Amino acid sequence: MPDWLLLAGLCLAAAAAVMTVTAVVSARVGRLSVVDVAWGLALLLVAVVCAVFAGTARSWLLVALVAIWALRLSGHIFTRSRGHGEDPRYVGLSARNVFLVQGAAVWLVSLPLQAAALSSLAWSWVVWVGVAVWAVGVFFETVSDTQLTAYKRDPARGPVLDTGLWSWSRHPNYFGDACVWWGLWLVGGLASGWLPALASVASPAAMTIWLVWVTGARLLERTMMQRPGYPEYAARTSMFVPLPPRRS
Repeated sequence: MPDWLLLAGLCLAAAAAVMTVTAVVSARVGRLSVVDVAWGLALLLVAVVCAVFAGTARSWLLVALVAIWALRLSGHIFTRSRGHGEDPRYVGLSARNVFLVQGAAVWLVSLPLQAAALSSLAWSWVVWVGVAVWAVGVFFETVSDTQLTAYKRDPARGPVLDTGLWSWSRHPNYFGDACVWWGLWLVGGLASGWLPALASVASPAAMTIWLVWVTGARLLERTMMQRPGYPEYAARTSMFVPLPPRRS
């Protein structure tokens, strides 16, 4: 069996195992949204599988990068959702479809991890560029989530959060997440050479499209535009990429 086919199968099996356990937990608690907590943990398990398969320092570096991102995100989502009901995004959806799609998505976004496990390092300097892009992403995710949590807890808050990173981007957390995916691709895909880069670029590209146009920024904008003050906020603030606020 070719190495790439074996690794692809192992990664798919790891993602399926996490999603199977998550499906059982979901049935017990009556909430499909628990999959959001498992999402990062599933990718972390896949990263470990790739690192054990490859046994290289770069694959273990990717494990560390994924672990920092995944554990922070899963912890944040768990804390935020505790005590709340089902996420409106999952109302009316089939449990089977949710877990199948999420498992397939984990495999898709793991392509840079698989590329690093199957390929030798071509350009070491690209690894450090990727780590820098990943660090920018984690910074934006962490700081913007912290600012949003503080805003929601403030009884004197205004109708719109327009301070801190949120004054430069209407969705700095989504921007940060996109940077994380492109950073991992640089470390695992592009640093391996042009062919592995092309074979794995679907991972960050798909995630960016998802974050901006599918379930992320654009979808949220539809409801946020109904909130008093939000259209004015949107007129002066970049939707995705952080930019200085426009003058009124």
